[in-house]
Amino acid sequence: MRGPTVSGPRPDVPDLLGMTLGHRMMRADLHRLTAVVEAIAAGRTDCPNRRTAALVRWCRDLCDEIHHHHAAEDEIGWPVIAQYAGDSVDLAVLSDDHSALDPMLDTVRVAATTFAQAPEDRRRDSAVELAAGLARVRDELDEHIEAEEAAIFPVVEKYVPAAEWARTEQAARKSGPGARYELTFSLPRIVSVATPEEYARLRRTAGPVLTPILALVRPSFRRRERLVFGS
Repeated sequence: MRGPTVSGPRPDVPDLLGMTLGHRMMRADLHRLTAVVEAIAAGRTDCPNRRTAALVRWCRDLCDEIHHHHAAEDEIGWPVIAQYAGDSVDLAVLSDDHSALDPMLDTVRVAATTFAQAPEDRRRDSAVELAAGLARVRDELDEHIEAEEAAIFPVVEKYVPAAEWARTEQAARKSGPGARYELTFSLPRIVSVATPEEYARLRRTAGPVLTPILALVRPSFRRRERLVFGS
């Protein structure tokens, strides 16, 4: 007996799954990272040196990921939307949000460095500042992404040709931190936030290589994840 057919976008409509999952992944990470640093600040969980190093690296990687995502939107995605949609959407407001978030990311980076350098008996104190910085980015990004998706997605689906959007996403990926980063850090997190239907669509797009790649990178990623988040 055949299972249900997994639906996707029509051939003439851009597929926004990649952008959707990227947004969802960053938001999910900010929520859980803020929660674990708040727990450290409150003394509800310990943070020995090895965990501290892993947590700080995760903070820095996530900040870089958010910055690269916004830079790709400003420099690659928005010009394409403007070309096809004209003044149907106010892209300047969204770019202003990106500019406002950059100093918040810098604040997190500085707080993460302070946290990394703090003696173990003073780590709770420095975690307070890091948690506050993460919480601010979390709240701002939640609000920004909700507004962006409400404004952008209908416009892209209405005006931008599917093939053009696919080329835009490919160019955005090439502008990012590199294939190794995407495979070892981003890919397992993207898959973790995808629904079964969305994962099936990812497999259709990526082809048979997706499953063996995940099998290869997941063990080391899970070790890193458990060290940071404890489970």
